[in-house]
Amino acid sequence: MDPSPTTKSKRLYQLWKGNNKFLCGGRAVFGPDAGSLFLTTFLIGGPATAFCIKMLLLLVRKDDPCYDIPVLVGGLVLAIMVGKVKFVGRDPGIIPRNCQPPESDESVGIPSQSMEWVNNKITDVKLPRTKDLIVNGHSIKVKFCDTCLLYRPPRASHCSICNNCIQKFDHHCPWVGQCIGRRNYPYFIGFITSSTTLCIYVFAFSWFNVLRQHGTLWSAMSNDVLSVVLIAYCFIAFWFVGGLTLFHVYLISTNQTTYENFRYRYDKKENPFNRGIIKNFKQVFLSKIPVSAINFREWVTEDDDSIKGGSDINGNFVGKGKFDIEMGGKFGKDGAMHLPSILQNLDYGSLDDNLKKKGEEKPAFDPFLFPADQEQPNSPQIFIDKSNPVGDNRKQQLS
Repeated sequence: MDPSPTTKSKRLYQLWKGNNKFLCGGRAVFGPDAGSLFLTTFLIGGPATAFCIKMLLLLVRKDDPCYDIPVLVGGLVLAIMVGKVKFVGRDPGIIPRNCQPPESDESVGIPSQSMEWVNNKITDVKLPRTKDLIVNGHSIKVKFCDTCLLYRPPRASHCSICNNCIQKFDHHCPWVGQCIGRRNYPYFIGFITSSTTLCIYVFAFSWFNVLRQHGTLWSAMSNDVLSVVLIAYCFIAFWFVGGLTLFHVYLISTNQTTYENFRYRYDKKENPFNRGIIKNFKQVFLSKIPVSAINFREWVTEDDDSIKGGSDINGNFVGKGKFDIEMGGKFGKDGAMHLPSILQNLDYGSLDDNLKKKGEEKPAFDPFLFPADQEQPNSPQIFIDKSNPVGDNRKQQLS
């Protein structure tokens, strides 16, 4: 139950700094171009409604009830399925933004030749533009977001339209005025798949309505203009929604997002997230949808920590809890630091020999890592690869 609001309290969605539009008191989240949803509803619902009216008129004339009733019911069911896909208005996976950048132990005045730096004039903090993570044996760069003031988790990206960082960002869909991300992607696939099926259904039975009439084809088409219009419309629409569906089937089978496909071109290099076709499909359709990282209906004040949020580079989000960005972990209620799942699942055994060789070497200073001589409880030690300490090729080895 929400706490009793004070005179200065507001709902979180009323103070949200993104470009989103909210309905139903923050229960429904949309992008700034949410008005395009009305056009999409008309483009899909208009032909479906016309087809159902056509079949209803045939049923009233008792032309062939054994044919008219099943076709009408099938059209209604498909139209309802398209409308019932609940991805519109759903939080796509918005990452809580920080009101302040992560703290750094290195002052702005100290020159550095290690990498590109991000300078914040307000807090006088200097941060590296990118960091490297090792995922499935591949080096993945995570980038600092100047707007959200955080390191984006792998596969996340900042939507310039909604002005939010989105988990597993796929694309911003202008037809529904919403970002497509980790929390609504399966529903988006259901939407375009059901739309494609409805398109094929109306196209096929409109043709059948024409062909089942007596006389020549031309005369039949002249007597049933509505069916002819639906045939032409669905033929054109199929190349859009059908092609989009097939494209996303390919993306799912290779475990890519639309953003990754156009930017990284995994057909030319190995995809670190590809787990095989079967596991890729299971990951999309059988995995549990994560809960929203943000409660937009929460009562907050403008200086409340609830609107500040926080996240680590591995996608673990922190609301009011204490967050340790250097180690990529967070502290629980018991005061102990808990590692994110990506660190817990790493195989450290293969690094034992390498660490023994480097054990006596003192790593170079890095403001974003704990010093080597200050061992932290319940946390892995982090070493720097000295073979290439300069530039974006620096990697972190965890043990």
